[in-house]
Amino acid sequence: MKRRLLLTAVALSFLAGASCAENKAAPAEAKKTVVVMETSMGTIKIELDGEKAPGTVKNFLQYVDDKFYDGTTFHRVIEDFMIQGGGFKPELKNAKNIGDIKAAEKKTRDPIKNESGNGLSNTRGTIAMARTNNPDSATAQFFINVADNSRLDRPRYCVFGKVIEGMDVVDKIRKVKTQSLVIGGRPVMENIPSEDVIIKSVRRADPSK
Repeated sequence: MKRRLLLTAVALSFLAGASCAENKAAPAEAKKTVVVMETSMGTIKIELDGEKAPGTVKNFLQYVDDKFYDGTTFHRVIEDFMIQGGGFKPELKNAKNIGDIKAAEKKTRDPIKNESGNGLSNTRGTIAMARTNNPDSATAQFFINVADNSRLDRPRYCVFGKVIEGMDVVDKIRKVKTQSLVIGGRPVMENIPSEDVIIKSVRRADPSK
């Protein structure tokens, strides 16, 4: 299943989606913007590459500024692969039907254009946009690579930044116990943390600090 990659979410596929993208008409964000992600397991600082992935960074920062990620979870964790979050509320873990899954998924803006092929690779510590089978389907969900996953470069999973502080927190998250979400006697989503890993907030870092 791992090879099918980061498809977590939509109602019928039960696999989450979000991809990476570019809006060429949009002005680029600062070349190196840092955001601070406060989680229930610690703090992660991420440097975004607005030069290599301008549209993707702009999109991500819009969600950050809207406080969209506050209270969402890392809803998919594979210890030797990646941790994925940014789209579901904690209620996902207790979903009893498809309606509950839909209710737990946060409403996003329109998908963005994929900016992979920008020279950034899915190596350990990088952050990339999650998506469905459609390369241009990324919205809000992202994943942090916990291993060298450069094989994802060819399938076009766009990297747009890297962790600069807090990989110890990322490593704590990747080791949490996980479970499957079973509906109607069959698993519809896998690798969900058994105990919620909450994204408390994501904010632009204070440049004076």
